[in-house]
Amino acid sequence: MATAMHRPDAAEYSPYFARYIDRVPEGDIVAQLRENGATLDATLAALDDARGAHRPDPAKWSVSQIVGHLIDVERVFVHRALHIARGDTAPMSSFDQDEYAAAAGSDARRLSDLREELRALRESTIRFFAALPAGAWTRIGVAGGKDLSVRATAHIIVGHAWHHLQALAERYDVPTIR
Repeated sequence: MATAMHRPDAAEYSPYFARYIDRVPEGDIVAQLRENGATLDATLAALDDARGAHRPDPAKWSVSQIVGHLIDVERVFVHRALHIARGDTAPMSSFDQDEYAAAAGSDARRLSDLREELRALRESTIRFFAALPAGAWTRIGVAGGKDLSVRATAHIIVGHAWHHLQALAERYDVPTIR
């Protein structure tokens, strides 16, 4: 588990993902996944279902779309981690977050249902990463034409969620609850 205690090296991920990885404190990434998941859950639990439709601007995603996006991104990155951790060397494609968000139908769902789905997904994510053999953490595969390690995927998941929690607080008046 020692490799899960260290941040990934810059060679383990595309420079694009530095903005998420840099948000994650040094330390046990599985513990970070737990803490981040608890913060996500508490923050979303404070919102009623009607708040899911809120947008700060008509061109921005709704709160429900942001939660749906968090679900999609976490699933994609856990899949990438599984793929790499199991030694699969086939390159993985990138994905278009806006196309995924448009196809997800998150605005037609209750925010409380999305919250429950995200909570269940995060629990599964934690169990997956917690069970990884030590040697899997530094394995590197290719996603979207760039190198990506298993360790980096876990950091991206956490940092991406912190990024959106900050956006919810700053642009949507949704206070982060820890």
